[in-house]
Amino acid sequence: MAERHSIEVALTECVGKDYLFVDEPLKHHMYTQLGGKADYFVTPTTIEAAQAVVKYANTIKTDFTLLGNGSNLIVRDGGIRGIVMSLKYLNEITHENDLVIARSGARIIDVSYYALEQSLSGLEFACGIPGTVGGALYMNAGAYGGEIKDCLKEAVVLNQEGERLTLSADELALGYRTSNIPDRKYIVLEARFQLKSKEQSMIKDEMDDLTERRESKQPLEYPSCGSVFKRPPGYFAGKLIQDANLQGKGIGGAEVSTKHAGFIVNKNHATAKDYIDVIEMVQKEVKEKYNVELEREVRIIGEE
Repeated sequence: MAERHSIEVALTECVGKDYLFVDEPLKHHMYTQLGGKADYFVTPTTIEAAQAVVKYANTIKTDFTLLGNGSNLIVRDGGIRGIVMSLKYLNEITHENDLVIARSGARIIDVSYYALEQSLSGLEFACGIPGTVGGALYMNAGAYGGEIKDCLKEAVVLNQEGERLTLSADELALGYRTSNIPDRKYIVLEARFQLKSKEQSMIKDEMDDLTERRESKQPLEYPSCGSVFKRPPGYFAGKLIQDANLQGKGIGGAEVSTKHAGFIVNKNHATAKDYIDVIEMVQKEVKEKYNVELEREVRIIGEE
């Protein structure tokens, strides 16, 4: 691995000195407000700068991690080695007729409201999903009966070598909370959503209804990673957790939400270990009581 100083010099050349942070606490960038430090945290402001970072990381064969806004991710307390890149400044949203084009760092919530402004329907379900566009494609995010694959036409990605590719939605193999993006180590730069014209008031009514349902049921007053577990076949994760009397149970500063059993909240300066320990406690209890394996929807990365 290249020496620390030479890495800093090279990354500065890629993104500029104001967009490189050394030993950066990742909890400041995570929706859960959890996580240790990144050795190098970069926030490129152009696609070309992002490409330069990817190519450099590949050249020196250092660890490389792409970070959205951490809404479905837990970074362990030991942090992440190597280079961590955020595309939060690549957040432009535009449209061409019925096609909405959004850069990776835009929040999918903002894309849904942009579509509303253009009287375009198809992204109403995303009005309460806190992740970025890149993160939404990564896991084929969904809510209230809709999901990304329903409206995605194509995406522009970088491969491991930093080459730009345009892929159809089918080429991303979008399934229930999955895609081939992690396996192929693609970095999403842009998504193109094929929507349909609809009366704006009708779109707004649906989004207002979904927002009210979300706010009444979800513990938005505390940091969390959203819905922690995938829906097990034939069951609802939240109902199993509720029936197991786990709401309000916690470890350290993390606990199972009393408002929605499918959420674990960072209630009092929790560590990542607290949060992960609560996840494992819930899995163990549900398995013992109902013989159902709860599979995590949230990803866990980083060092202990």
